[in-house]
Amino acid sequence: MSSRALILGCAGPALSAEEAAFFRDVRPWGFILFKRNIGTPDAVRALTSDLRDALGRDDAPILIDQEGGRVQRMGPPHWPAYPAGGRLGRLNGSGAAMARLGARLIAHDLASVGINVDCAPVLDVPVEGSHGIIGDRAYGTHPDTVAEIGRAVAEGLMAGGVLPVMKHIPGHGRAAVDSHHGLPAVDAGREVLAAQDFRPFRALSDLPMAMSAHVVFTQIDPDRPATQSATVIRDVIRGAIGFDGLLMTDDLSMHALTGPFRARAEACFAAGIDIGLHCNGDMGEMRAVVEGAPELAGRALARAQSALARLNPQREVFDVREARAAFEAGLSAAA
Repeated sequence: MSSRALILGCAGPALSAEEAAFFRDVRPWGFILFKRNIGTPDAVRALTSDLRDALGRDDAPILIDQEGGRVQRMGPPHWPAYPAGGRLGRLNGSGAAMARLGARLIAHDLASVGINVDCAPVLDVPVEGSHGIIGDRAYGTHPDTVAEIGRAVAEGLMAGGVLPVMKHIPGHGRAAVDSHHGLPAVDAGREVLAAQDFRPFRALSDLPMAMSAHVVFTQIDPDRPATQSATVIRDVIRGAIGFDGLLMTDDLSMHALTGPFRARAEACFAAGIDIGLHCNGDMGEMRAVVEGAPELAGRALARAQSALARLNPQREVFDVREARAAFEAGLSAAA
């Protein structure tokens, strides 16, 4: 059965009859969970099972933002609090190893409740004067550090059977506005961007999935954010960065994008996006987004299939208690 080129959210910790019927009808490729959807581990397992049952697909991707620090949808008392990315980047000598171990633990947490995609690593490189929306979510302020820690996070997730999504391609670190609330415009030239902002994404361009940035790069396309820019997607993301994996939007309900929701979605797909992401579970908005989204087909379908093929069913031997103790000891020693 074909899927629509969408990832959608639901309103609460359990799937309503209306939502189940809607998802059966529109057949999104996958789903994303937020804190509003997270109850006990058993409740999350029931929700992920119900979501997949609505599609009739056991391999349906279910995503979450589980970075650590400020962006962690699953947390105490049922799951540990993980450190922000910036703390890992400051662990001189042990940062990459600790990042991989932490991501492997996160993968264990997610896989145990049926979540198989994590929207991490964050590969944005903040600069002085940029908005704090990235801030300590970034692994550092040097692109090589960001790439090194980002690679370790991706490897830890995949070792635990969870796909990584690198974000926010081609870079949100220079933005002076939070794209949840407005549209950032970055005036840096292409050479500057290539030397810093694009570098971590280029270094990790072999990863299976990436999330676009709702950012206007005025020296490349002054009229459209990257998410809706054919020029940025073709020349930068697919071209200069060399990413040929599955490209999904950041949340279509964010205020960086304007206009009716159908038009928002149509503009993204016209620009070359593979999968649209709508997060808030609002049924009216989702119905409009569905009207603007195509069936998942052609090159986008091939990329989606290729991404799912990289889910690792043969996870490495892993003692959770031992690994968690080692992770906590490593953080304490570096404090």
